[in-house]
Amino acid sequence: MDKLKRVLSGRDAEEPSGLAEVIDATSLSWGTRVKGFVACFAVGCLCSLLGCCLLWVPKKRLMLFAVFYTLGNIASIGSTLFLMGPMKQLKRMFEPTRLIATIVMLLCLILTLCSAFWWRKEGLALLFCILQFFALAW
Repeated sequence: MDKLKRVLSGRDAEEPSGLAEVIDATSLSWGTRVKGFVACFAVGCLCSLLGCCLLWVPKKRLMLFAVFYTLGNIASIGSTLFLMGPMKQLKRMFEPTRLIATIVMLLCLILTLCSAFWWRKEGLALLFCILQFFALAW
């Protein structure tokens, strides 16, 4: 009887579930996704560039470089979340062909910040920044 009422009232399609409504409410339009990507990528490039400029600061130059370079990489990786979406990006990052590079990259991000803040080893922080670059390029 309910189905007949829906057909006669013009609501032939099934009612959307609560999950479908949440997904529709939280999805971004393509224009918003592109704007988010550009903004996040620009912030990432700016942080990386600022880190390179901070190499000329007399004290703690390598520490500042390591922190800003790592934050720039995190923001740049985060920018692609806007284009692909978080789940699709995670699936692609952890594909068998990219698994080693992803693990090395995430490990180097963490180790760079650990060496900068807790261990206070400038040479180690620089080594992990270099490894970040190679893992990202890989």
